[in-house]
Amino acid sequence: MPVTRSVFITGAAAGIGRATALTFARKGYLVGGYDIDEVGLKSLAGEIESLGGRAVTGHLDVTDPDEMARRLAEFTDNTDGRLNVMINNAGILRTGRFEDIDIAAQLKEIDINAKGVVNGLYAAFPYLRATPRPVVVNLASASAIYGQPELATYSATKFFVRGITEALDIEWDRYDIRVISMWPLYVSTAMTENVKTGTTESLGIHLTAQDVADAIVAAVEPPLLRRIIHQVHFPVGRQTKASALSGRLPLWLQRLLNKRVAGM
Repeated sequence: MPVTRSVFITGAAAGIGRATALTFARKGYLVGGYDIDEVGLKSLAGEIESLGGRAVTGHLDVTDPDEMARRLAEFTDNTDGRLNVMINNAGILRTGRFEDIDIAAQLKEIDINAKGVVNGLYAAFPYLRATPRPVVVNLASASAIYGQPELATYSATKFFVRGITEALDIEWDRYDIRVISMWPLYVSTAMTENVKTGTTESLGIHLTAQDVADAIVAAVEPPLLRRIIHQVHFPVGRQTKASALSGRLPLWLQRLLNKRVAGM
């Protein structure tokens, strides 16, 4: 009897995390959905069950390494200690000029977006190592291509995600663990509801949570060519793909382009 594939998703109660959880559930995965929003998780579990899928949900503050370790241990009790896909999705966004954003809010951004990913990677490693050809998906952003004004700290956390993804994809290759990152531009979710920056004004917000969820599934199960070239970063949407190409330009030209798009 085939072993059910499993996926563990942080920040799963809403937005990209929720859409991703439902998409993997439709593909027959046992879904582990974790978040601080327990009401959202309850409705997520009900929706997955209505699709004929299976879900394990629970409270998780990604900034707490001990709770992260406990939740992964509890989830993998259902999978014989294996974990096919780990998705570090939890994140927050604060926008505005750097000096106008409260320092506590900026440090919280670092705690969730950067430290939370480290906690997830560290706690998941034993279960990934015990699983044939597992995949880690880290949610980065198009803002990891070049530092973005009006979201400087957020952008910096996504550069962190980019860096740790690249490093661990090399380190963990010996265990046959793929580590990849997703690069969406702005996504229409609750997180961007009240966001107004120079870049949102000039570029708009065109991606949906489902767009990103579909891209994650496609990246986890890539076609042969992408496997051969070992693609690590996955731009989501036409605008991000164009921005990724601009990342090959000289830094002075990237700066000018980003300054213009931001209206500065």
